[in-house]
Amino acid sequence: MTAHVMMYSSGVCPYCTMAERLLKNKGVAEIEKIRIDLDPQQRAEMMQKTGRRTVPQIYIGQTHVGGFDDLSALDKAGKLDALLNGTQ
Repeated sequence: MTAHVMMYSSGVCPYCTMAERLLKNKGVAEIEKIRIDLDPQQRAEMMQKTGRRTVPQIYIGQTHVGGFDDLSALDKAGKLDALLNGTQ
């Protein structure tokens, strides 16, 4: 059972695509995507929650991972699997 994954994204974001590919390769079947380019209110909410302006902004469970670079660093450090499995 993998943790719930939510990602703030936009339609033309290559980092969003790379983040999604990495998560799917890790076995994440479903990613809840919130498109901030389609709903400006969602962008404001994302900025308020994360303190960041850029997408993607990724949550795994209740943990704010950050953007693609943060996700990739977590994977390289060997910590992403535990977070996805809810064992961290």
